[in-house]
Amino acid sequence: MPLVELISLAQRALLLCVWISLPVLAVAALVGLLISVVQAATSVQDSALSHLPKFLAVSLALALAGPWMGHQLVGFALYAFGAR
Repeated sequence: MPLVELISLAQRALLLCVWISLPVLAVAALVGLLISVVQAATSVQDSALSHLPKFLAVSLALALAGPWMGHQLVGFALYAFGAR
């Protein structure tokens, strides 16, 4: 495998990692922001309070986006191993 093709494959892999993780990270950030706004409004500063809603939201996002994530990974694996 030529070096240029290997570098291109590595770049695609890194971009795929970012693309796949983006929905879950966005959900976690949004839920964290909403919880921090609620905590600031109610003056409840318990850090353990934010873990359960964030865990549930990320779990739901993974359950919903999981098939799409798997499809993207399989497509990249087929491309990388030569089944173009």
